[in-house]
Order: sequence, then C-alpha cells, then structure tokens
Amino acid sequence: MTESSRPSSPVGGRRTTAYLAVLSVGALGVVFGDIGTSPLYAFRESFAAGGLEAGREAAKGIASLMFWAMTVIVSIKYLVFVMRADNDGEGGILALTSLITPLSHTSRSRTRRVLVATGLFGTALLYGDGMITPAISVLSAVEGLEVAAPATRPFVVPAAVVILIGLFSIQRRGTASIGAMFGPIMIIWFGLLAALGVSQMITEPGVIAALNPAVGIEFFAEQPGRAFRALGAVFLVVTGSEALYADMGHFGRQPIRIGWFSLVLPALTLNYLGQAALISRDPGAVDNPFFRMAPTWSLVPLVVVATLATVIASQALITGAYSLTMQAVHLGYLPRVHIDHTSPREIGQVYIASINWVLMVACVGLVVAFRSSTNLAAAYGVAVTTTMLITTALLYWVMRHRWQWHPVAVAALTALFALVDTAFFAANILKIGAGGWFPIVIGILVFTVMTTWRRGREILDDRLEGAHLPIERFIGSISEHPQQRVAGTAVFLIRNAGTTPPALLANLRSNEVLHETVVLVTVRVADTPVVPPARRRTVHELGGGFYQVTLTYGFMEQFAVPEDLSAIVHPAFGFDLTDATFFLGKETVTSTDRPGMARWRERLFAVMHRNATSAAQHFGLPIEQVVEVGSQVEL
Repeated sequence: MTESSRPSSPVGGRRTTAYLAVLSVGALGVVFGDIGTSPLYAFRESFAAGGLEAGREAAKGIASLMFWAMTVIVSIKYLVFVMRADNDGEGGILALTSLITPLSHTSRSRTRRVLVATGLFGTALLYGDGMITPAISVLSAVEGLEVAAPATRPFVVPAAVVILIGLFSIQRRGTASIGAMFGPIMIIWFGLLAALGVSQMITEPGVIAALNPAVGIEFFAEQPGRAFRALGAVFLVVTGSEALYADMGHFGRQPIRIGWFSLVLPALTLNYLGQAALISRDPGAVDNPFFRMAPTWSLVPLVVVATLATVIASQALITGAYSLTMQAVHLGYLPRVHIDHTSPREIGQVYIASINWVLMVACVGLVVAFRSSTNLAAAYGVAVTTTMLITTALLYWVMRHRWQWHPVAVAALTALFALVDTAFFAANILKIGAGGWFPIVIGILVFTVMTTWRRGREILDDRLEGAHLPIERFIGSISEHPQQRVAGTAVFLIRNAGTTPPALLANLRSNEVLHETVVLVTVRVADTPVVPPARRRTVHELGGGFYQVTLTYGFMEQFAVPEDLSAIVHPAFGFDLTDATFFLGKETVTSTDRPGMARWRERLFAVMHRNATSAAQHFGLPIEQVVEVGSQVEL
C-alpha cells in the first residue's frame, strides 16, 4: 500500500506540493528533535564513556563512528527499509508487529506468537525511552548556561523542571499546531549546527577524513576496549530513530525523508565534524565541545535556541507515545483511554491526557533524581538498542514472509542491521548498573500491563461467551412467546456476533417489553490503520425486527457508532438517532481461583477494567441516551 491510499490529504487522496512542504516543515518540528539535539551531549559523553584521551585521532575516530551510525541505522535501515514496512502509512513497532499475520503451519504460528510478544515488549520499552528523552535533552541545553556563567549552576535543575512542565502543558494543542510552531525554529537550529561545524572545520579541514569508514575501523583496532565502551555514547546520535518511525503516521514517509536528507543529516554531519576539529585543536574543550565551538558573545543566545530545540526534541517521543497508546488500545493491548483527535486532516494526530501527565511526572522526577545530563546519559540507550534489535527481527519476518524477498537478500540485510544493533546493544548493557535499569523496569511494567489486559479480556470473553444464548434461539423463543413491543430502536453493543447480549435479556426480564427495532452492534478493529467507508458497515436482517450490524474500524480511527449507523443504506433497515436508546453491559470483575491467570494479575486486570474510560465515551455514544446494565463476572 502507498501513502496516498490514506485519507490524509486535502485533494483526492494525493498530497499537493504546498501541502507536502507544510508537512515537511512540521516534521522538522516534531520528528527530528531527538536526533537533532544529540550534538549537545553525544560527543562529550563518548569521550567520558570510553575514558578516551582527548586528541586528534580519538576525535576523528568518534566522528567517523557517529557518521556511519547515522548512515547505517537512520539513512539505510529506518528511512529505506523499516519505513517501507508501514501499515497503510502508520509506523511504529506496534504497527510493524500488526503486519505479522497468522500462517497455516503450527510451527510458524508459534513463531508468530513469539514475535508478537517480542514486539509488545519493544513497544513497552519505548515508554521508558519517552521518559528519559525530554529530561536529558532539556538538561543538556540548560547546562550550557554553566559555560557562559558558572554561577548559574544551582538554577539548572529548577529551570529544566519549569521548561518540562511548560512543554507538557501545551500538548493539548495538538501535533499540527505544535509542528507549525516548532518547524521554523528547527530550521534555524539545524542552520546553526551546520554553521558552528563549518566555523571549526575551516581551521582543521583534515577532519573531513572521518567520513571514511576506515578511520573508525582503525580507531577500533588501536583502542578496542575504549572504543567499545564509547559506543554506548556514540549510540546517542541515533536514539530518535524509533520515535521517527513511530511518528510516521503524523506526517507520512515522504516529508520525513525529505527533511532528513536535505537538511538534518548534512547539518548533523557538519556539526560532529566541527566538534572533532575543535577537540583536535584544543583537547581541553572536551568538557563541553558543543558550546565551546561558539564565540563567547553568542553563548547566551545559543543556550536559548538550544533550549527551544531540546523542548522540540522531547516532542518526537511524546507524540510517538500517543500514537503507540492509541494503537495498543484499539488492538486490545491496553484498556480504553480518552483520546482526542487534534487534526481533521491527519488521522494519526492525537492527544492522550493520561499519558501526557504520566510522562510529565516521570520526566520531572528523572531531572530531580539524576540532576545532570551526564548522569542521565548512563540511563539512556539500553531500552532503545533493545527495541532496535526487536525491530530488526520483526523486519526480517516481514521481508521474508510478507514481501517474499529472496532469502539471500533478506539474510544479508538482516545480518548487517543485526551486527550494528548488537554492537550498540552490548555497549549499552554496561550502563545498566549506572541507571540503565530504569527504562528496562518501565518496559517490564508496561509489558506486564499490556499482556495482563490482553489475557484478561480473553478470559472475560470466555466467561461471558459461556453464558450467552445464541441469538437465533432467542428470536425463535420470541416468535413462540410474543412479547409486548414498544416504539423506538434499542441498540445493544455485543462483542461477539451471533449471541444474545446479556443487557437485552436483563432488560426483557425487568421491563417485560422489547423495542420495535432491535439492533445488535459488533465493533471490530482491523489490522490496518484505516478502513474505507465502503467496507465499514455490514447489515444482516435476523427477522422479527432484529438486525445484526458489524462496524469495522482501522486501529488509528476514532469510533463513531451513531454516525455510522445513521449512514447505513439498507432496504429494510433505518436508523434514527433521536429515536434510539443504547444499552451497554457493565461488568464488575472479581478475582477467583479458577484457571486463567495468577491472582495478582486478575486483581490488576480488575483495577484496569474498573478505571477504563466508559464504553459510551469510547464509542462516541450520546450519554443521555445510554442505559447501562450491570453484571458480575468471576475470572
């Protein structure tokens, strides 16, 4: 499928040149912030992590490793191959996981289950990364004040906290308005990165040799132990790659590629070469090479622009977390949450308040606990490298089984990506004791929540299924024993078509009447982000005034049950919203010793089930026309 198949552009499904330009600028303001602010700390931390002696050869070696890391991981792996593995234009590791469809053979089905579980764990790890990125980005920029005025050190942490609170407070405005506001700032930022780098390269033009991969290989050969330890920090230059992929649904593949190759990659390359040139000439500048590239008079303005850029850097992970959460909810891996769609043109642009405030609290807590970007760098990278390895494994499956590429080509590409990913993963494992445990713990917690919710829903459905009466039998009994019918339409939401909703039986027992028209609605979520309107609605007349309606949505679409019922064209079916009452079952879940899950997981599921957003709100039902019928279910 191509991006133009998504209903996200204003003219016939095709993006005009002007609209593409707007999206490209918006992408600069949302997608590239994380990668674009790595020059603030990556070079410095590479020397610190490796215990390297500052000098010309080490500086050129680090610059070479950084350039080729960006080339292999970002330019080739993600922008050429991984972003090709979109699900109707939607990206992210969960969208990639959804491409793994069932196969007929049992062994392959077992492999699929393992890959899906692995993909879920990779998704969970991104939440931990999303907490660290804003904290380290903002701290690294504000720390630039110490270079200009050392007396400001006590104010760095409070200033970072204030900035982070402000950032999360504006998220409700939506990605489109934020991108439009941040895009021009990032153009200025990347221009500054390039200018600072060129200003240093003029006096040390020999650093351009770092673009030769042989320089990095030679650096490794001469100092293998130190170079390996430095890899854990060199990886910081590509930590935004997964967020870049996750944010693809916000802007599309083409605007992201345009932004990267035309502006971001050249600016980053020049800046890293400039920092290498500065350290080659002045080894003492290794304490903060980014800010020491700038003239003294420009430090304060540079700190201001850097702070704005790091605020923007946080945006990539924040919006990525929104997208992943929405996908997880619709695919049945997280409980219902309130989702605000912030753009009428791009379906992927959403805001989730609960996720927003959890991320804010976590980011502020990390800043207060770690207190410096150097300390946070020790916690950064473990989760991302693990997710990148998982992405490579999932990509192999998609290339081999979905795209059906030649096995030799698939093996060669997978080997290249896995080699690079494994090297960075091994180097980052060394960070676990110094803070790398944090994103791993967050990932495990989120993974536990996701798998518990999924398994709990399966058990709950089984319990309810056992108590359900086939709808054909119910309609047959009504024909044999007619009930009083009242005017109007009753709509019952039922998970499994073909069964009688418990709410319908309870209403009949209590009121001893049936509505003239009874509509049984089953809402399904497809494995694609968008379902065309022509395939969304199906109607089956069951007889006796009963109808079975199935509404199918993409996992990135907003549910609108009343509107879709009103849009149904059927010779025997007519729906008038003003004449309808919606009946919903509301289960109270209790934990038992019955087979299913461990008791602690059953209790966790019960808490999540109790606190999930109401079904009425989730499906877009008019609250004043909703009747909830309660029941108790033992897990």
